[in-house]
Amino acid sequence: MTIMNDADRVLKAVVSKLRIKQLQLLISLDEHKSLRKAAAAMFMTQSAASKALQEIEGMLGVTLFERTRAGLVPNAMGHCAIRYATLISSELTYFCREVQDIRSGAGGSLVIGTIMGAVPRVLVSALASLRAAYPNLSVEIIEGTSSHLLKLLDDGRIDLMIGRPGVSAEPYEYSYYPVSGEPTSVVVGSRHPEVAGEMSFAQLRDFRWVVYPRRMPLRILLEKEMNLAGLSLSANFIETDSTFVTVAILGNSVDTAALLPTEVADMFTSVGLIRILPIDLKIPADTYGIVTRKTGTTTAVVQLLIDAARNHLLAPA
Repeated sequence: MTIMNDADRVLKAVVSKLRIKQLQLLISLDEHKSLRKAAAAMFMTQSAASKALQEIEGMLGVTLFERTRAGLVPNAMGHCAIRYATLISSELTYFCREVQDIRSGAGGSLVIGTIMGAVPRVLVSALASLRAAYPNLSVEIIEGTSSHLLKLLDDGRIDLMIGRPGVSAEPYEYSYYPVSGEPTSVVVGSRHPEVAGEMSFAQLRDFRWVVYPRRMPLRILLEKEMNLAGLSLSANFIETDSTFVTVAILGNSVDTAALLPTEVADMFTSVGLIRILPIDLKIPADTYGIVTRKTGTTTAVVQLLIDAARNHLLAPA
């Protein structure tokens, strides 16, 4: 005789009774904080919306929202349910879109999130392989920090990311395929005079730094390198996670420096926007790779991109 535990009961109830409309209601309630407004946005009556909410709470055996002066606010269970509702809704949207694209001959779609350091070599080469294998594939690229991209991956808004799962508090929730180390360079604006011979961090003691936000890999690397040189980050630093903002600020100064991935720095150096200083960093380059959800399905397109990125980095330059 098999005894059904609580998790099994919930799963059976959800599989047999859950409707997409109920999931969409959770998302709408999170957005509007009002049953009346959420119902109106979904073209439902308020009583129908109330009944749908009661049904999903009954299936789960928990209350998902609390009534406050600010309206309906999700509790911890509510936030969990909304996150999975958003993920399921996104997956269904992608499914319907890809079916339609394949039916129409468009070839499907792929949404990629990437850190800036992976763009010049890894992403560009992988896209070339994708285009050769799937000439009608539609690709959307979102550039951002690993932390931001992991949130998009969790919400189902991107299919995969090129970055670092280690910035997550729960990196084991992701499948990770290492691709490359990320050599880093110290850069200054193009107005800075050219430097012959080697330099050290001590020679930049009075420079202002453009830095990534705290706890991001390049910020941690900079602070460690300065610590090894017996220095500390000056109080007048400028903080941004935008490479383009960094380059723009450097371009208007002769006494401002930053760390950038070497491949990105080479790209901007080639068009005369910045200079790379001859400073050897002591700490080994950090590694990044392809990150996907463990619970997701690795499609043929995603697997091709993973293989293309990894094979390219293993090939001679």
